Amino acid sequence: MAEHLKACSVPWKMSWDELEALCRRERLYCRQLGVKRANVNEFDVEFLCNYKRTKEEFYLVKWKGFPESDNTWEPKRNLKCPKLMKQFHLDLDQELRRHKRRGTPKKLDLDVATFLVQKAKVRKRLQRWEGHLNHKRNHPGRIFVMNEVDLEGPPKNFTYINNYKVGQGIVLDEMAVGCECKNCLKEPVNGCCPGASLHRMAYNDKGQVRVRAGQPIYECNSNCSCRSDCPNRVVQKGIQFDLCIFKTENGRGWGVRTLQRIKKNTFIMEYVGEIITTDEAERRGHVYDRQGSTYLFDLDYVEDVYTVDAAHQGNVSHFVNHSCNPNLQVFNVFIDNIDERLPRIALFSTRAIRAGEELTFDYKMQIDPVDTESTKMDSSFNVAGLPSSPKKRIRVECRCGSDLCRKYLF
Repeated sequence: MAEHLKACSVPWKMSWDELEALCRRERLYCRQLGVKRANVNEFDVEFLCNYKRTKEEFYLVKWKGFPESDNTWEPKRNLKCPKLMKQFHLDLDQELRRHKRRGTPKKLDLDVATFLVQKAKVRKRLQRWEGHLNHKRNHPGRIFVMNEVDLEGPPKNFTYINNYKVGQGIVLDEMAVGCECKNCLKEPVNGCCPGASLHRMAYNDKGQVRVRAGQPIYECNSNCSCRSDCPNRVVQKGIQFDLCIFKTENGRGWGVRTLQRIKKNTFIMEYVGEIITTDEAERRGHVYDRQGSTYLFDLDYVEDVYTVDAAHQGNVSHFVNHSCNPNLQVFNVFIDNIDERLPRIALFSTRAIRAGEELTFDYKMQIDPVDTESTKMDSSFNVAGLPSSPKKRIRVECRCGSDLCRKYLF
C-alpha cells in the first residue's frame, strides 16, 4: 500500500499561505513552509482593515491565510508590522484629506474603513502581478508596480512577452551569416555588420547610440564571431534599468517611470507585441477604436506591410505614454532578422533622464526628411469613442502637459 501511494499524486487546492496557516492552526511543523516549534504560534498580518483608539490604539487585522471572518482587533503592542502600519496611515491620511477631514478620528467611518480594505486588496493584487511580471521577464531590469491614485488593479487580458510574437502567415528570415571581427568597434572586418548598409557603427564603446534617428541599426547576431560583450550588441541584451509601471494622476492611465538615472542616447526598451499584417491591423483597429484604445505600431521602415499589436501581448513599453516633448526616440534595429519590413523597434533616451522621471515618446514622430522614414505609432491610450479605422481617426486631444504640446495626438 505504501509503495502504491508513492507512485500517485494528489492535486492540492490550497495556496502556500493557506497551507502555512493550516499548519499553524493544527500545530503541525513543516520545514518547507518554515513552521517550527519556535514560531508555530506566530501569524502573519496580510493587511490592516480598520483603526480605533480608546486608552490605546487597536487595529482590525486580516491574517494571512485566514478568511476575513477570522479578522480580529489587536492592540498595537501585539503587532510587529511597522511597514504595514505606515502604509495604512498613509492611505488613511490620503482618504481623510479627500474628505476634507483633519486629524485621525478615534473611530473610522464605515466608508473610510471600506475604502482602506479595498485599497489594501488592490495593492496585494498589484504585488502579485508585479511578481508575475518579474517571473516572466528575461532581462536584468526589474519591474515595479504602483497605484496610489485609485482602485484600479492589474490590466485584464494582458500577457507579458519579451520578444515579438509572430502572427499567422508571417515568417522571420533569420540572418544566414555573421561578422568575423575580433573587435567590432576598433577593428571591424569588411565594415562589420553595419557595413552591408554603408552605415558606421551605431554605438560608442559605452553602448550609447551615435547615429541619427531614421538611420537603421545593424547589431551583431548569433552567427557572428564576436563575444557577447561586443559593443555592437545592445538592444539584444534587453532592459537594463529598474522601471516602475504607475497610475498617472491626470487621466492618462498607466505610465512608466525609471527608478535609475539614465544617460543620453541610452537604450531603454523595445516595443514588442504580436506582428500582424496591415490588413489585420485595419480590422483590429475598428474594434480597438470602439473599445477606446489601441496599441498598433506601423512597421513602415521600407514598406507599410506589417504592424506590431501590443494590445494584449507586450512588455513594459505597452504602458509608456505619449508626449509632444518626449525623452525617448524610436530607432529601427536589425539583429537576427534580415527582412527590412520587420525591424525591431528600440527606444533610446534623447537626453539625460532623472531617477523617478516618467518615460515618454512621441506617437507621431517627426524625422528629418533627409533620413529614412521613421516607424510611426498608431495609438490612442485611454481615449473613448473613436470611430472609423486607425488610419482615418478623428482628432484626439493630447494630455501630455508639456510646453511644446500640439494639443492633439492625431
